[in-house]
Amino acid sequence: MRISPEEIVITSGALEALNLSLQVLTRPGDIVAVESPAFYACLQAIEALRLRAIEIPSQPRDGVDVGALAHTLERHPVRACWLMSNYQNPLGALVPEDKKRDIARLLDKHDIALIEDDVYAELFFGRQRPKPVKAFDRKGLVLNCGSFSKSLAPGYRVGWVAAGRFATALQRRKVMSSLSTSAPAQDAIALYLSEGGYERHLAALRRAFAAQQAAALNSLARHLPADVRISRPEGGYFLWLQMPEGRDAIDIHRRALEQGVSIAPGPIFSARRAFRNCLRLNYGHPWSPIADAAVRTLGRILRT
Repeated sequence: MRISPEEIVITSGALEALNLSLQVLTRPGDIVAVESPAFYACLQAIEALRLRAIEIPSQPRDGVDVGALAHTLERHPVRACWLMSNYQNPLGALVPEDKKRDIARLLDKHDIALIEDDVYAELFFGRQRPKPVKAFDRKGLVLNCGSFSKSLAPGYRVGWVAAGRFATALQRRKVMSSLSTSAPAQDAIALYLSEGGYERHLAALRRAFAAQQAAALNSLARHLPADVRISRPEGGYFLWLQMPEGRDAIDIHRRALEQGVSIAPGPIFSARRAFRNCLRLNYGHPWSPIADAAVRTLGRILRT
């Protein structure tokens, strides 16, 4: 992508970038199109700003349904969209490049802005970083948000938004919100980037996550019932589990917690409390006998 430095606003993590973008684009009562299932913090932000969410179906393999999005934009006065096109949380979906181009054209046609949460894009298992929708934006309608929290260290709280035509308004909102982001943290990361340490770190991190995913999938295959469908993402560190209809993810979540196992139940990823038979698992920590035992516990809960 070719992005002007004036377009970039540094934020305190990606979550501030995403929230500021939503504040700049909307007013209470506006409709925001979100993928379904969606990152729960997205739904919390929409609720806090008294906005309305309209859910667009998404699949673990290739993400948001562009046809359904087009239909929604034709029928409803959508003010903004919020999507993850690369290794979406919770599905792990990667939107193919041709679909990203279609999304950009659709936004262009309707003159609707996209808040693109791109925090997992560096965590790819293949040879090349996938492009964001921002790469196909011709009108400055895409606000591409990222950070170092998922790829380097969450404690720095350094993020950014390439805000397109909304950069000036977003910079004003940033000043009103938190004035500025820690300069020492920015300096430390800038030095690390300039000396090449970040790229070496990312290469090792990608190998680690790929190995952890393989270990997690192996454990799930051994311990979970055969009727549980499991996603196989090409990056990131989430797995989406779909159980047969009738299973209650909230009840399973509660039973697992009682035995010291934490999982994310599907309904927290939907404004409609859908995905009652789904779970999200995280393999972001090094796989261990403790993790394997936790999966064995989950399998025992699912069977009973």
